[in-house]
Amino acid sequence: MAFAVCLAKCVGAPKYCSSLMPAGLPASMPLFRGSRLGSAGRGRSHKVSMTTTLPPEAKEVGKTKIHFQPREVHEQVTHSMPPEKVEIFKSLEDWAENNILIHLKSVEKSWQPQDYLPDPSSEGFIDEVKELRERSLELPNDYLVCLVGDMITEEALPTYQTMLNTLDGVRDETGASPTSWATWTRMWTAEENRHGDLLNKYLYLCGRVDMKQIEKTIQYLIGFGMDPRTENSPYLGFLYTSFQERATFISHGNTARFAKGRGDLKLAQICGTIAADEKRHETAYTKIVEKLFEIDPDTTMLAFEDMMRKKVSMPAHLMYDGQDDNLFEHFSAVAQRLGVYTARDYADILEFLVKRWNVEKIEDLSSKGRKAQDYVCKLAPRIRRLDERAQERAKQGQTCAFSWIFNKEILL
Repeated sequence: MAFAVCLAKCVGAPKYCSSLMPAGLPASMPLFRGSRLGSAGRGRSHKVSMTTTLPPEAKEVGKTKIHFQPREVHEQVTHSMPPEKVEIFKSLEDWAENNILIHLKSVEKSWQPQDYLPDPSSEGFIDEVKELRERSLELPNDYLVCLVGDMITEEALPTYQTMLNTLDGVRDETGASPTSWATWTRMWTAEENRHGDLLNKYLYLCGRVDMKQIEKTIQYLIGFGMDPRTENSPYLGFLYTSFQERATFISHGNTARFAKGRGDLKLAQICGTIAADEKRHETAYTKIVEKLFEIDPDTTMLAFEDMMRKKVSMPAHLMYDGQDDNLFEHFSAVAQRLGVYTARDYADILEFLVKRWNVEKIEDLSSKGRKAQDYVCKLAPRIRRLDERAQERAKQGQTCAFSWIFNKEILL
């Protein structure tokens, strides 16, 4: 999903947080309350609290301190979708084959990371690397922080395939299942795998970053996992991926424009190529949700409300480098300041999806469904207002040392 660079501070959430909602929205102004997923919530607790990620715990094993997953304070809910809803997704197998798998590209027609990197088998390899390194000197350190954060998020791909395979009714039951849903998950993962590979190799060759610290961060992140709070429900899962792929498209597009402005046209091409993949994947996921609104509008509307009340959690929200307990928050603040991904982007994505799915005009809803519809349709302007107030109160001049760039201080 190549899960996007995004920003951190949740509305109402304490210091450690996990949302695609950007940094800076005030803890004193709660935007969301606990919610339930209507009929899809039967058999589960309706008590929902904010996600709060605490610093990772460690245990001594012999003479080695091993970090285990940070504790998630919110209640984890599983399998909230009623069994009868699984049949809806089983019945959509043929539809998915004809309407979703068409958004995949064959391997032979796909770009590969080597298409954009110096060729190690050529006689000019060393000269090409020197040119790459010279171009990278024009990139400021705060931009490198954003690019590294993008790459680390992409490299945690095993977690994202795992997440999709938690979804009832669409998971890959065998690891090589021929179903349309399973085929999509595997092939989507294969396409996304190129993104982290390409950015990783570029950053390695540029010589501007501390690769060992970056590699440690990737290992920590994959080990810690993620909790998007999708409850094994494909309704929530595909709403999440629709939002997230849009966010990734925006983030990589912005890093491409920044690189172009600094004269690194090759890096701009790299980021733009990745952004194009994310856009294609966004199209597939939003088409799935569009179909769900068509055949099961009430459950889908309630799921949309539920996801937005909980907020769309960033897949890299458990990011850690072995030093900075607030690494994700700090990374997100830099991305916000540079305009790589902002609070306005979060609101714009929500507004885009509301229009994309024609949410305002959906009918045949229960009373709860109509309330959910009203909530999601009015949410984007409120997020923008809260962000404007937060930016006015934001503290200026704070800095942070990032291990990814040899502990250089960066303005937040």
